[in-house]
Amino acid sequence: MREFTIAEVVSAVKGRLICGSGDGSVLKVCTDSRLAKPGDLFFPLIGEKNNGHDYLAQVFERGCRSVIVSEPEKIPKRAFLSDGMQPDAILVENTTKALQDLAAYYLSTLPIKHKVAVTGSVGKTSTRDMMYYIASMKYKTGRNIKNFNNWFGLPLSILEFAPDTEAAVLEMGMDNFGQIETLARIAEPDIALITNIGISHIENLGSREGILEAKMEVTSCFDEDCMLIVNGDCDMLCRENVAGPYKLITVGTDEQNEYVVRDICDFGDKGIKYTLIHNDKSYIVNLNVPGAHNALNATLAIAAGEQMGIGIETSVKGLSEAQLTEKRLNIKEKDGIKVIDDTYNACPASVMSAITTLANTEGKRKIAIIGDMYELGSETEAAHAEVGRFAGRTGLDYVIAVGEFAKGYAEGAVSFLPDDRVLYCKDKQELMPKLDTLLAAGDVVLVKASRGMEMEEIVKEILKDKETR
Repeated sequence: MREFTIAEVVSAVKGRLICGSGDGSVLKVCTDSRLAKPGDLFFPLIGEKNNGHDYLAQVFERGCRSVIVSEPEKIPKRAFLSDGMQPDAILVENTTKALQDLAAYYLSTLPIKHKVAVTGSVGKTSTRDMMYYIASMKYKTGRNIKNFNNWFGLPLSILEFAPDTEAAVLEMGMDNFGQIETLARIAEPDIALITNIGISHIENLGSREGILEAKMEVTSCFDEDCMLIVNGDCDMLCRENVAGPYKLITVGTDEQNEYVVRDICDFGDKGIKYTLIHNDKSYIVNLNVPGAHNALNATLAIAAGEQMGIGIETSVKGLSEAQLTEKRLNIKEKDGIKVIDDTYNACPASVMSAITTLANTEGKRKIAIIGDMYELGSETEAAHAEVGRFAGRTGLDYVIAVGEFAKGYAEGAVSFLPDDRVLYCKDKQELMPKLDTLLAAGDVVLVKASRGMEMEEIVKEILKDKETR
């Protein structure tokens, strides 16, 4: 972020200066009162459990002299900084909306050539990361911080962009209607990628049709010069469902797609190789990124790269250097045990893809430790059983199911595996003490579940020195 004057901030957030001189400037945005420091602009966000306005006194004590507020009565009555000056306070109706407005304003001031939005039920972050490496072959590129893809994470990410940023790759997540539209209005992308439409968040959205509607909000600011690129192998992303007053490209394994994926070779944790066909030319694509499903995700990014003036050969080179964000099919090893850490989130399609990667990874025994998938609504029981059957059919050595809903994994897996190769634990605490006896050198272990399960704790336990367990 560049330096903003207070007057510039007031204008960007459509606010009113109610305290202080307004003569200063800010260097960085902060939403955590514990991290506030001189030069920061503090946004006291209001959540379900906490209200940032309750910490304004601490923010001022830490030397932060500029705040955005929607509850001015919570500004300490004698709000003076250590130098005796009053802090600058800007009044707005909603601090979250103000954060979004400031991000949109800042983005509009950057020398941006292209803004790429990435959404979908599965594979958003992996696709975003691959898109970032491709865009970086030609442009100074910014992307989301870690998994910051929601109503406050995306604007915070934008406000971290360098002043000379030329391209933005922005992952957009949601769990209900209207959320992606909000993000699209902040970013105003000219290119959007949709990876697929699954059943993640179906509990909130009612049906896959509802999920499609929510994802298509990414095009809400599109005009005829904008481009939507979708996974043509996904039944919900057929042309009649996604066509609009903009350009449309599909990628997939069938010949009717503009970009065709063929001959996928899955090397497990070593990555994949596949053939890409476009305009009657063939290209060999090598990815260090695990998972056969990433062939389509990579091709979405390649297609977007062409729209940005980046040739396929250049994109393929960029993809060869791609690294995924933490907790997404990351490979770790300790005492001869290889761990596939895919603990960030889970839905049926992503769990089955991860199990396939596990099955294709070299090792003595293949063990899946899989926890609950959340927000599946009425599909919960059937989805867990389906994944369990898939795990059993895939030929894994052991399936370890963890959590309340995960009992369905175990019930599905025993249709194909002996009872003594399927273990059910009601929670992580029940499993932890058993890890030492369950695992041995040479094993390959997948750990995956929805975010709320916090299964990274199991990964940490496996990677501990044996004597400290």
